Amino acid sequence: MVEDVSAQARLDEGFLHLRRLRCRNRRADGSVSRTYTVDVVDRPVPDAVAVLLWRKGAQGVEVLTRRTLRPAAYFRRELPLPVPDAETYLTLEELVAGVLEPEDTGQAGVQARAAAEVLEEAGYSVPPEAVELLGPAFFMLPGIISEKIHPTAVDVTGQQPGRPAGDGSPLEEGATVRWWPVAALLAACRRGEVADAKTELCVLRFLEAHPTAE
Repeated sequence: MVEDVSAQARLDEGFLHLRRLRCRNRRADGSVSRTYTVDVVDRPVPDAVAVLLWRKGAQGVEVLTRRTLRPAAYFRRELPLPVPDAETYLTLEELVAGVLEPEDTGQAGVQARAAAEVLEEAGYSVPPEAVELLGPAFFMLPGIISEKIHPTAVDVTGQQPGRPAGDGSPLEEGATVRWWPVAALLAACRRGEVADAKTELCVLRFLEAHPTAE
């Protein structure tokens, strides 16, 4: 870390916006609760997409993960953790994922963004219509974050990837990809070796949609 500029930063600038709201509950009988503070973390476009890339390989169905820098997870080591954590989390293993852009609207927009992220982060070129939706979007931290994640999957069996271009951010430097047998990835999630909730949930959604995959 070069500098902590938290004290000089505004709540409504940057990649994430923090809204600090004063709220009251209006009850069915017309009474209201005391006023309380609610902090909400938003982005200009609040939602994201996660993409489970899969292929049929020598070990059956295999799923791709990507390991990349995750500063928020890394700097938790400076916090007073209620349960000691032996991991440093400089990097984290997870599915390909990305934030929706203003033009990414409706189901077609989710599929288009999924295809774009697959090309950018994994080097595979897939048509948006090949992207499968794995059920409804879900919240990760609904108490504070408005984001919903749209789970998707796409089959890249037999394809050869190009070199992932990334998005030009230093956060993309040194990223690596790995193929897992789907059952091994799920087991790694449950052991905490892959500590990303969307990855585990998307694998479970995928196995439900493809019951013979495991």
